[in-house]
Amino acid sequence: MSAGEAAALIAAGFAAGTINVIVGSGTLITFPVLLAFGYAPVTANVTNTLGLVPGSVSGAVGYRRELEGQGPRAVRLGIASTLGGLVGAIALLALPASAFKAIVPFFIALALVLVVIGPRLSRWIAGRAETSHHGGRWVPAAVFCTGIYGGYFGAAQGILLLAIMGLGLDDDLQRINALKNVLAGLVNLMAAVVFVFSAHIVWAAAGLLAIGSITGGQLGANLGRRLSPGVLRAVIVVVGVFAIARLL
Repeated sequence: MSAGEAAALIAAGFAAGTINVIVGSGTLITFPVLLAFGYAPVTANVTNTLGLVPGSVSGAVGYRRELEGQGPRAVRLGIASTLGGLVGAIALLALPASAFKAIVPFFIALALVLVVIGPRLSRWIAGRAETSHHGGRWVPAAVFCTGIYGGYFGAAQGILLLAIMGLGLDDDLQRINALKNVLAGLVNLMAAVVFVFSAHIVWAAAGLLAIGSITGGQLGANLGRRLSPGVLRAVIVVVGVFAIARLL
């Protein structure tokens, strides 16, 4: 690996760590870079997953103030995310990627719609669905499904989590974003554990991505915590549209 490639991987990890903490979709930065350096798609995917785990931890630490008081629901939804990540990682190793990746743009587009109309829809469903501080009964199931997606590919799972929890949790967007970082980190961590024992990982590349993502996670937390809910939703839409364009 040349010095230029190493620098590019650190920079990609930094950018991905930043955007992951603010909204998600950092994989759409790092995954193409790994492909450009000649790594096979599955190898690039598993290496990327491992490399971005430290960035999720860094972002969660940066959002620790917004995580206060969320312990019970973090445990409840964290279990769902962890199990989903396990299933998704196993699916990546056992199934062809073509079918699932074909519907990824649809998932992202749906998530963007839910994020945009979330406040209005939440008011409408108030009293019609089980929406509470701890989340309705459907929320863990939806988080589990998002974990499967995240363990399989991971791009834009943060957007999906924000959409789901924005509808199901009675809380402000910044606190939901903090919880999103924990759940996405658990998915990546579980998938990474599976990949360490069952897949080929380029450890040098993963380490360089990790270095960048740790710093990026702190920057993302500092930036994200200063954004108003409206601005944060606008960032989510911009990143999501970009994600769809890249995947198509």
